[in-house]
Amino acid sequence: MEIRNIAIIAHVDHGKTTLTDALLKQCGVGKEGASMDSNALELERGITIYAKNAAIYYTMKKNTTTPAFGHHREDDTTTSPRGLGTPPQLRRREEGTKINIVDTPGHADFGSEVERVLRSIDCVLLVVDAQEGPMPQTRFVLKKSLELGLKPIVVINKIDKPAADPDRTYEQVLELFFELGASEAQANFPVVYTIGRQGVAKKKLTDESKDLSPLLDTILEHVPSASTSELTQKPLRLQPFNLAYDNFLGRMAVARVYEGAAKVGMSVFIKGEGHPLSISPSKEGERQIAVRKGKIHKLFTWRGMEKIEAAEVQAGDIALIAGLTDIEIGETVSETEDAKPLPMIAIDEPTIELQFLVNNSPLGGRDGKYVTSRQIREYLERELEVNVGLKVDFSSTEYLTVRGRGELHVAILLENMRRAGYEVQVSQPQVIIRTENGIRQEPFEEVIIDTPVDFQGVVIEKLGRRAFQIKDIKSPERTSEAEVQTGKHAGSVRLILEGPTRGILGYRNQFVIDTRGEGIMSSRVSGFKPYAGEIQKRVVGSMISMTAGKALGYALWGLQERGVLYIGPGTEVYEGMVIGNTAKGEQMSVNPTKGKQLTNVRASGTDEAIDLVPPFELTIERGLEVMAEDEYLEITPRNVRLRKHFLTEIDRNRAKRRDTERE
Repeated sequence: MEIRNIAIIAHVDHGKTTLTDALLKQCGVGKEGASMDSNALELERGITIYAKNAAIYYTMKKNTTTPAFGHHREDDTTTSPRGLGTPPQLRRREEGTKINIVDTPGHADFGSEVERVLRSIDCVLLVVDAQEGPMPQTRFVLKKSLELGLKPIVVINKIDKPAADPDRTYEQVLELFFELGASEAQANFPVVYTIGRQGVAKKKLTDESKDLSPLLDTILEHVPSASTSELTQKPLRLQPFNLAYDNFLGRMAVARVYEGAAKVGMSVFIKGEGHPLSISPSKEGERQIAVRKGKIHKLFTWRGMEKIEAAEVQAGDIALIAGLTDIEIGETVSETEDAKPLPMIAIDEPTIELQFLVNNSPLGGRDGKYVTSRQIREYLERELEVNVGLKVDFSSTEYLTVRGRGELHVAILLENMRRAGYEVQVSQPQVIIRTENGIRQEPFEEVIIDTPVDFQGVVIEKLGRRAFQIKDIKSPERTSEAEVQTGKHAGSVRLILEGPTRGILGYRNQFVIDTRGEGIMSSRVSGFKPYAGEIQKRVVGSMISMTAGKALGYALWGLQERGVLYIGPGTEVYEGMVIGNTAKGEQMSVNPTKGKQLTNVRASGTDEAIDLVPPFELTIERGLEVMAEDEYLEITPRNVRLRKHFLTEIDRNRAKRRDTERE
């Protein structure tokens, strides 16, 4: 059976998951209502967070307009008791070419998922929105794929948008290819035009089409076959590019089989760099290679999104392997001890870090089921099994230092923890500063902003204060009739800036306010550069509760003129809890539990109607943005609160004096 391995890459919200779902549905392996974005958070946010695998079967028949898909009997769909897939004896016989598809995240915070996947496939479908054109993550994923020598297939999606301009998008993509140093063969890429949600693809805009057959035909024509008889006859060599976890089988590896065939019960050798359980360290060039033994207990492949238990997986295929409980991404699994290790898969360094602490606030322990440091530590240890972009330092007894790729990366981790019943409090995210050759360096980001012209001044001003510099300003050309009719992009401008990650932390919410919700901002980490100096970010102060109790509408009515409130009436507060911010940038202790003084003397104006502005309710992401350096974000299954490190004003003043004396 021929095998093709492809990954679908794109900027966030350019339609890659919708396109993947349409491919599964057309090939008869997609279930009604099912989607590659199956995680609850992915469905809520409408973005892909975790890379996922699927497989379809397709046959391109010559001289006919009707494609042939993999056939199967409807009665052969029995799954194993644990829901991990169909047993080998009940596996149906598939026809046609097997196409393994890996759907990757589009957000820059999950870029490490994309990089690992690119090392294990043979071609990428680069999906680009026909209206927006190439965006920061488009540039990032394309650069990585070109460096690996891959020849992308460009898919210009959403051509049915009123303001879509496929021709201009094609020119922008071609320009991007040359800008990134693509070879002549890579720049001569095939193009397919699609409408993902309708399941339609065209090789030319003027073609008539009712399905995605043109895209599937293009995949078979341009993607090299990953399986040959010569590779299958060689000794086994495979390499994991992702990890999974099962409550029954433990840690599992998603791996590409490069040579030979993996079989259930096979004893194998695992080669990695300096593993503590190594049995025979050896040197391979400049790399210190450690070899240890393992055994494959179970194998799974994919049919659609369903995992199918297999007795054997041949060269070129992608499999889920159980039994190698200490396997790491990028290690080489081989049948013979003297097999040459495959090149290691590099994982991006984290860019921000923050401290995880036990929630010791006066309201701590009321909502959560898991509240101790041991339980938080155990959760993070389990998370490290599958979340390879995450790093955790367990050395301190007071807190755990967690390092991630960005605010969204950490926010997703915290959201999963609270939904699992955990309580935790975290410090303000800080960028990771490193020193190279005696020079302090910090992560920098490239930011692309689409905003109405009227707001470009305030955006440039705010980012300028945060040490960002303008690289380019572009006004979109209105070349399509649709844009003229709809007014899309009328009076808009695209700003391209670069600056330190410190500057972008806490800015996204301010950006939404400054652009009245009409701006679009995307960013990607461009690398480490010399430290940019001090940055003035926070221009508001904290409104701190000086007492405990329930907040009253009368008190909040008087406080809302001083700034923005984070709570509404009836909210339980405690001393040291941050209930809002002050416009003047100074800390202010207030009493949100103060009630109206009652009297039996009637007077004009004493019974004014209380008119409360809706509060700025804190979410995890909002909290990470607005919190100050001397504050903790308290996260429970039901509440998100801000509090000061020191709850009483006396303790805060003492800490301030100590900091002043040290300076």
